[in-house]
Amino acid sequence: MPRQARVIVPGFPHHIVQRGHNRQPVFVERRDFEYYLANLQEWKQVYELEVFSYCLMTNHVHLVVQANDNLTAIPQLMKRLAGRQTRFVNALEKRSGSLWEGRYKISPIDTDAYLLACCRYVELNPVKAGMVDKPECYEWSSYSSRVGISHCPWLDEPGTFRALAGSYQERIDAFRHFVEQENGSAADELIRTAINSNKLTGGNKFVDEIENRIGIRVEARKPGRPVAGK
Repeated sequence: MPRQARVIVPGFPHHIVQRGHNRQPVFVERRDFEYYLANLQEWKQVYELEVFSYCLMTNHVHLVVQANDNLTAIPQLMKRLAGRQTRFVNALEKRSGSLWEGRYKISPIDTDAYLLACCRYVELNPVKAGMVDKPECYEWSSYSSRVGISHCPWLDEPGTFRALAGSYQERIDAFRHFVEQENGSAADELIRTAINSNKLTGGNKFVDEIENRIGIRVEARKPGRPVAGK
């Protein structure tokens, strides 16, 4: 079966997932998580990329990254992250071989309609996995920083988050309410299907827009628009 083509669209955020080889653990000890995040901070700056959300699970990684005009920036970022983590773990464990699946998955996101829904999807992973009761209790995601509990100086703030409310505290409250809503299942299913097949995270209008822009036929999706804070 041919591989699904990976599409990167300049100027749009992208949901990225990379899994451990055979779904084996990638992050075991605290140093593993810290090393990956240190490299994410370093290489996002080198390639001039914005990171809106992240979650490091034990055997996979979720990122939401804004693409710039350099179409090689995200592939190079993922290459650096995967390569460095592999060498780090192999040296510590005196092993060799692949740490990751061969190819990460990526899905361009309809910014206005689905960016915050994707951030919610990413940051609720530990809750859905039964690892914590609340997303702010999980140390290795961007949620606690987004809502002002901790501080991640290199985490970027998307325009859709700033548009939630006039003041920073009001934006935090609106995003918290959005994350805690129980009606995210339809959006979550679209996001899950899109990332698993390297398709677009958005409705038909977004698909048409990107299709016309890049000249590649993309499977149409059902319309939908989850708006934060509503």
